[in-house]
Formats: sequence, structure tokens, C-alpha cells
Amino acid sequence: MRRQALSRSLLRKALALLLVLLVVWGAPMAVQAAEVLQVSAPDQLLIGDRNRSAPVLLGCMVVEVGLEAEAQSWLRQHLPRHSRVNLRPVGERQGLLVARVSSLDPNGVGDIAAGLVAAGLAKPLPCL
Repeated sequence: MRRQALSRSLLRKALALLLVLLVVWGAPMAVQAAEVLQVSAPDQLLIGDRNRSAPVLLGCMVVEVGLEAEAQSWLRQHLPRHSRVNLRPVGERQGLLVARVSSLDPNGVGDIAAGLVAAGLAKPLPCL
């Protein structure tokens, strides 16, 4: 009987330690999300994390001819600097990452390409 109580106590302590480690290690991961550093063009963002930055082309859409300025303004409105985003790579073009970009803001637009298409500023393209 005493052995069972001892092993339950050890099991509880081990689970508590595991939970603490998960919380401590998980907290910095939330801070490391990619963020928008700049809207460089109507279809290009400069994305960064803690110590790196890279240009990213928006995938699965093409900006309508003549609406480039409006598309860039729309992007700046919906993805201000330091907005947290999720990237899903779909390929590369001219050495640049092409990705689906989604806003992590709970009140945000979600998928950026879909938002540009819904706003009438871009046409959808098939994603590979």
C-alpha cells in the first residue's frame, strides 16, 4: 500500500514537472511568430522573425492591372507593421518564397490572398 502511494506521488511530481517544462518552453515559441516588417509591393511582404527577414510573394493570386496602388494600400491597412502572420509555402519565383499568408489577428481578414480577391483587387490563381 505504501509503495502505491509513493509511486502515485512520484507520478504526480513528474507530471507537474512536465507541465512546467511545456509552459516554459512553449511561451517563447509564441513570441517567435513571423511578423510583417514592411509591405514592399502589392504582392510582396518583408517578413521577419527574431533575427531574420525575408521577402515573401503572396501566392494563389495576381493583383489586377491598374489596381496595384489600391492593393498595396489594402495590404498596409490589413497588415500593419508587426502584424503576426502564418506562412504556408507554395513554391518559389525568381528566388523568392511564394506563400499563402494568413493574419493571426483574431479580428483580421484571415487569408490575405482571399481578402484581396474578395476586395476586387486581385484574381485567384490555382495553388500548387
